[in-house]
Amino acid sequence: MLLEITNRIVHMLPSTRCFALKRALYRLCGAKIGRNVRICSSVSILGDHPLTIGENTWIGHETLILASAPIQIGRNVNIAPRCFIGTGTHEIDSRGRAIAGRGVSLPVTIGDGSWLCTHTVMIAGSSIGEKSITAAGAIITKNVPAGELWGGVPAKFIKKVV
Repeated sequence: MLLEITNRIVHMLPSTRCFALKRALYRLCGAKIGRNVRICSSVSILGDHPLTIGENTWIGHETLILASAPIQIGRNVNIAPRCFIGTGTHEIDSRGRAIAGRGVSLPVTIGDGSWLCTHTVMIAGSSIGEKSITAAGAIITKNVPAGELWGGVPAKFIKKVV
C-alpha cells in the first residue's frame, strides 16, 4: 500500500527534477537507493521484494520494475526509457488447465556501469554483467557477460565493448 501511494506521489512530481525527494520516498518503502540516483517521475516500481539501486544510476521515462524477487541494479547504470525489469514468470504446464502453470519468481541483476537501451526487457532470472550494453528492443532471457553488447529477440551476443 505504501509503495502504491509513493508511486502516485512520484508521478505528480516534475519528471526530471526532485530526485532527492523521489529517493527518500522509495527508501521509505524499503528500497536501498544510493546517492545521486535519478528516477524519472513516470517510472513505476511494484512488488514487495528487495530493490537495490547503486549510486549515480539513471532510470528513464516510463520504465516498469516488478519485484516479486530481489532486483539488484548496480552503480553508474543507465536505463533508457520504456524498459521492463521483471522477476516473475510461470512454469509451463502442458497437462494443467492453462499452459501458464505455477508462478515462479527469480532475481534480476544489472552490473555496474551497464547501459540498457530503450525498450529493453529483462525477464526473471536474467542478468547483465558489468559495463555491458543491451541494444534497443533487446529481450534478455539469460546471463549477459561483462563488457558485451547484446541485442535481438531473444538477445544474442553482438560484440565485445570492453
